[in-house]
Amino acid sequence: MTSHIIQIAILLLLSTSACKGQQKGQDMTHSHQNPLLCNPENGICEIPGAAADSEEILPTVTNKPVKIIYFTDPICSSCWGIEPQLRKLKLTYGDYFDIEYRMGGLLPDWSYNSGGISKPSDVASHWDEVSVYYEMPIDGDVWLEDPLHSSYPPSIAFKAAQMQDKDKALRFLRRIREMVFLEKKNITKWEHLQSAAREVGLDTFQFKDDYDNAAKEAFEEDLQLTRQMGVRGFPTLFFTDDSNNLVTVYGSKPYEAFENALLKLHPEAAKKTIPADFASLFRYYPTYTTKEYATLSNLSTEHAETLLNNLVESGQIYKLTTKNGVLWKK
Repeated sequence: MTSHIIQIAILLLLSTSACKGQQKGQDMTHSHQNPLLCNPENGICEIPGAAADSEEILPTVTNKPVKIIYFTDPICSSCWGIEPQLRKLKLTYGDYFDIEYRMGGLLPDWSYNSGGISKPSDVASHWDEVSVYYEMPIDGDVWLEDPLHSSYPPSIAFKAAQMQDKDKALRFLRRIREMVFLEKKNITKWEHLQSAAREVGLDTFQFKDDYDNAAKEAFEEDLQLTRQMGVRGFPTLFFTDDSNNLVTVYGSKPYEAFENALLKLHPEAAKKTIPADFASLFRYYPTYTTKEYATLSNLSTEHAETLLNNLVESGQIYKLTTKNGVLWKK
């Protein structure tokens, strides 16, 4: 093992140890903690029984000066909560980093029974609460009307999408999150996964074949990497450069935390101005929550909502209204 590989392993071990140290007085194994009981204050959906092995080596940066390894899950409410920050980071500094998405397996099944959540219906009010906290629309009624039994099927589906096209896979992930958080659709069901794949332009026949076969193995590799890198919850983002320097952002954090992590590794990164007009913004992304649009256009949420409603009235966009917020669509 070369010296730089040893160095990155030590850095990763120190990083995860620091995260554990911040949770002083708590049992970090959480052997029975339900993973869907996400903590809005620290912005973490935590894996029960996670242990920090930190044996895996971060992939080497190849094209851009910084690489981000992002551990997430399709039904992680805290991950949905950082969508505005990640979108802004991509548009502002996207020339300087690549993101590698890994599925961490938030909810294997319903064998967890503590923390006030022992069955799907218990998640409903929790999702409604974190929706207010993150200012992102999340309708918890899916857990009353058509509850999910696991987050594994949509995670495997994402890996299947990744096998075809990485950009379409990210659009697919976004689409199934909109389905579950806003449209109350059970995204463990094949009909919804297939529909999302079709919407983003994937070959649905190849998608089905990969979903039934190779994607399962790819997802298992993600789960193994999650354990080996000591990931305890989602979102977890490892920022690294070609000198094996490492910065970790753990949990839902303000935009500045992500920006500072990038600039610590690459201080020369030049901030790109994001065009604030609606036409430009909707060319970047076809859908926005109010919080996302406000974040990218540097407006208050109230001002952004007024502007977007005016665009709806003039027929330039339309909106999906849910009980806990709106999704604006071009």
